[in-house]
Amino acid sequence: MKAKSYLVLGLGCVLLLAGCQNQTLQQGSSTDYPLLTLKPEDRQLSVKYSAVIEGKQDVEIRPQVSGTITEVYVEEGARVRKGQVLFVIDQVPYQAALKQAEASVATAEANEATAKLTLEGKESLYQDKVISDFELRTARNNYRSAQAALMQAQAELINARNNLSYTEVKSPVDGYAGMTSYRIGALVSSSMTDPLIRVSDNSQMYVYFSMSEKQVLSLTAQYGSLDSALSFPPIQLQLNDGSTYPHTGKIDVISGLIDKTTGTVSLRALFDNQEKRLMSGGSANVVIPYQQQQCIVIPQGGTYEIQNKIFAYKVVDGKAVSTPIEVFEINDGKEYIVESGLQAGDVIVSEGAGLLKDGTVISASATAATEPNTEEE
Repeated sequence: MKAKSYLVLGLGCVLLLAGCQNQTLQQGSSTDYPLLTLKPEDRQLSVKYSAVIEGKQDVEIRPQVSGTITEVYVEEGARVRKGQVLFVIDQVPYQAALKQAEASVATAEANEATAKLTLEGKESLYQDKVISDFELRTARNNYRSAQAALMQAQAELINARNNLSYTEVKSPVDGYAGMTSYRIGALVSSSMTDPLIRVSDNSQMYVYFSMSEKQVLSLTAQYGSLDSALSFPPIQLQLNDGSTYPHTGKIDVISGLIDKTTGTVSLRALFDNQEKRLMSGGSANVVIPYQQQQCIVIPQGGTYEIQNKIFAYKVVDGKAVSTPIEVFEINDGKEYIVESGLQAGDVIVSEGAGLLKDGTVISASATAATEPNTEEE
């Protein structure tokens, strides 16, 4: 009898323990997740693009004649003016060539004058029927040859003067001189690969960067056309030391062609450089602002991707429901601007979406959704 009582008592304990465990499992089937109630917000996104800086005029100064450098007037890094002489190439052979060309012109002028007198005499004799038609035509041809020889001599004289002027290598623009390795005694020529020096007009700087085709399409969709996109708000420049350049710039050129190799479109921005802080050949990041009014914003931690499609978990009747969404092409790496799939008033799981499964029960204690961050990035 006692054995039977013990058996009944043991069975009751087992059933009670099983009931407790089942209750514990039911309680543990839901999980606390941070939630977010969506509402329209304003956002200004900032997107960075790698850029290259060049002077508004960055000119390579090259010799146009051959010879030995006899004078160096430029100081490296100094400001130079348009027309300022930077180098002088040995002028002696070019001065001699000029004298020779002048002599050739004088000779040609004399020959042309003689041929003209001869022709005039032949014409008089022909009228008196003293000479034949052949002699007259020969005199005319000799005169034309003398005229051609004079024109050729005059052209050679112009060329000799130009060559002599090219011995003074001048700056074609205002700007600042770069570095040079050419000194007095160096032999230079017009066929040399390296320039004598570079002169950069860096009062204003061009900043070149590229956007993807999709990003340019978004830009044109926002402003209507490429020409209208040139009225884009001022942009900023982040220097390599992490600092922000104090002056804003303006996009002034958008290429109408897509690079077939990279699939990108080239853009150019113009920045003032009165303090000479920007240097030609440097690199930086262009920071482009994108203003979005009354849009739905969600944290990227509340999304996951499958086959290049983005999903978020919307909370419906206490359960997580996987919802496909379309997002704005440009983002700041922290948030997405949702273009379709979610609307104001929806409650979503704001973090840990990658760990959820469709239909996961969301704890009732978590339904007090957190307010979205209204601060602009």
